[in-house]
Amino acid sequence: MPLRMRLTAITLDCADPQALADFYARATGFEPHPRSDTEFAGLTREDGLFLGFQRVEGYRPPRWPDGSAPQQSHLDFAVDDLDEAEAELLEMGAGKPDHQPGGARWRVLTDPAGHPFCLTLH
Repeated sequence: MPLRMRLTAITLDCADPQALADFYARATGFEPHPRSDTEFAGLTREDGLFLGFQRVEGYRPPRWPDGSAPQQSHLDFAVDDLDEAEAELLEMGAGKPDHQPGGARWRVLTDPAGHPFCLTLH
């Protein structure tokens, strides 16, 4: 029988965990974890998925698509309307790289700490 694993947490390195948690809380509606602090902040979803942000000294943000500081990982979020979601996220502090390989199928944005993430249609 194959190993069965259930994803319970995703953790991203950053310079300011609370600021990044605030951004993703606004973007996703996940609830702030009550034990979040300046070293490690987290968000939880109703089904138990945990999204964490850990402070790293000397953090270097990814430079997508340039590999000099690799993205290491990225998150994908399904949305109903790409243009509307992009506009809201940019207003909240996301960035939009010039390189957009998805055409009309998806958008690449970056969170305030530089991590790339994609918006896709439901």
